[in-house]
Amino acid sequence: MKKFLVLYKAPSSAMEQMAKASPEQAKAGMDLWMKWKNANDKSIVDLGMPLGNGSDPKSDIVGYSILQADSMKSVRKVLENHPHLHTKGGSISVLEFLAMPGM
Repeated sequence: MKKFLVLYKAPSSAMEQMAKASPEQAKAGMDLWMKWKNANDKSIVDLGMPLGNGSDPKSDIVGYSILQADSMKSVRKVLENHPHLHTKGGSISVLEFLAMPGM
């Protein structure tokens, strides 16, 4: 199986998004994430977490996950109905981990 880094992107930081959400909105959002997680558990290596400010103030990366699959096509299928895609301005980028020669 190949491993893939999933980067969640949004125009505002994850901390700003969470701070603006009501308790009901936060719970509804987490419920959607858990529903997606439970449906795709076999593909999830690390569910990941939200990310805070980094060294690049222009970065739109707000979180990550690590998935495993046979191909990029398979990962895209797992991500088709991901709850992050319902976030205003939200998008997802996927990068394949490459093997290190000699390791």
